[in-house]
Amino acid sequence: MSHTTSVELSPLGSTTEYKNTYDAALLYPIARYPEGQEKHFKGVDIWNAYEVSWLNAKGKPIVRLAEFRIAANSKNLVESKSFKLYLNSFNLTRFETEAEVVALMQKDLAKVVEGEVKVNFYQLDKAPVFGQFAGFCLDNLDVDIEDYTPNAALLTNGLVDDGKVDEVEEVLYSHLLKSNCPVTGQPDWATVGISYQGPEINREGLLKYLVSYREHGDFHEHCVEQIFADILAQCKPNSLSVYARYVRRGGLDINPFRSTEDIDPENMRLSRQ
Repeated sequence: MSHTTSVELSPLGSTTEYKNTYDAALLYPIARYPEGQEKHFKGVDIWNAYEVSWLNAKGKPIVRLAEFRIAANSKNLVESKSFKLYLNSFNLTRFETEAEVVALMQKDLAKVVEGEVKVNFYQLDKAPVFGQFAGFCLDNLDVDIEDYTPNAALLTNGLVDDGKVDEVEEVLYSHLLKSNCPVTGQPDWATVGISYQGPEINREGLLKYLVSYREHGDFHEHCVEQIFADILAQCKPNSLSVYARYVRRGGLDINPFRSTEDIDPENMRLSRQ
């Protein structure tokens, strides 16, 4: 795609006509980062689509669940409403084979994001089952919370023992992450997992920090990148991965994964998804 347009001009938050025949022009790109900004992470955005359908050559509807993996180093994001409109445009379009649909979606998305895209379809009876983060859930910690906009100062390392912070390898997670769409103000709910190795992170401070996103307005991907960057800067782990599993909206859920390591994360569907 030759240009990237601003979020203010996107379909998000505006009245839109729904098309039911294929139209790749419905996809709307948004620049991930300012030109020249360095990205100190690896990762992927996993989108799951629950309303994917088209017609076979005889006009019979085919229904699938779809997984889209978009590389975190791609130039653009896909604006979520435009993605839904694009998927809806397949509803009354005929294709000879399922492979043709997969290839077309992969080509269209790669062109828009200007990066690597992988597309997988699942039959409804063979879709991934529910899973969960394996680790310690922060949500039962008894903490006083006053910050509802991001405050990186809440992030600290654990208690010092003989002048040193314990080195650990663990997974901490919370179901209490909430941010807001920067355009519509609608709430975005998520479970977030933090996997790290290095100086122990203070758990109470981490929970307070995650809750501090409660009134923050930004895209899913940027929230996860800020969480990743703040933990890396404040707590200085040797390795770090941050994985947020957002609740679906409009038949789509977005699940950003950012890491210091080259990891291909499992697409584990959680109970709220």
